[in-house]
Amino acid sequence: MKARGISHVAIGVSNMERSLHFYRDLLGLRVMRDNPEENTGGMSALFQDPQRGQKRRGVYLRWEEGPDAAFLVLSEHPGSPSGAAIKLDQVGIHHFSFWVEDLQAGYEKLQASGVPILLPPTVGDTGALGEPPGGKMLSTLFQDPDGIIVQLDQRLS
Repeated sequence: MKARGISHVAIGVSNMERSLHFYRDLLGLRVMRDNPEENTGGMSALFQDPQRGQKRRGVYLRWEEGPDAAFLVLSEHPGSPSGAAIKLDQVGIHHFSFWVEDLQAGYEKLQASGVPILLPPTVGDTGALGEPPGGKMLSTLFQDPDGIIVQLDQRLS
């Protein structure tokens, strides 16, 4: 078996409306499905509280179309305790990133909306992506409403 790409990233959120404002309105993702009473089926053993995990609101968002286009799932479980998002030096998925065309405009929109900025737009080398060194990219990091670290990247050359 060979992996071909990311299918989706799922994020547990504490407040769906606040998270939708962030991912849909600020980052520009499109809602493709919003299921307020989604049953999680046979996955109850994967939840911290199997009873509470049976029902959730699942909102599926896309940034591009196509049968293999990756998407984002926001998952809210009523009554679930919220936890702290992890930092870059901890075990687990500590951040994810989107390629963008106009990072500076996105950064200014996020900053004007009061989004916590962790790293302002910074030029780096694409060698950090495992590519041959010499290419340049612009990156910024910030936090979503639950403190999850999100990054934007734009190729400069």
